[in-house]
Amino acid sequence: MIKNIISALLLLISVTLSFKHAWDTLHYKNNPESVKMMESLGISETFIPYLACVALAVGVLLLIPGTFFLGNMLNTILIVMIIGLALQAGNYRMALMEIPFLVMPLVMIWLKYPFKFK
Repeated sequence: MIKNIISALLLLISVTLSFKHAWDTLHYKNNPESVKMMESLGISETFIPYLACVALAVGVLLLIPGTFFLGNMLNTILIVMIIGLALQAGNYRMALMEIPFLVMPLVMIWLKYPFKFK
């Protein structure tokens, strides 16, 4: 029971963050800090809509029981990519800040989908 509550809470947080990141990525021009951060990571302006689509896909995939694992794996890949780009750019603080977000989808895979319909 506790395991399902923790898993459901992590699922809610992860889906909310995915949709928020997708929205923020699509509206990156309204936030100059976001533009500066993406430029420092070496992310070109043509690649930004693809990141938003992937973030949106992660949120949707996490909600569907059959694609829960795939959504978490895709989320993990995105986070590792951000950590790698931050390390390449010399932004160690950003790389360290991403570590808890890297652990979250891995813990979610371990806890499994919280709402099993039998």
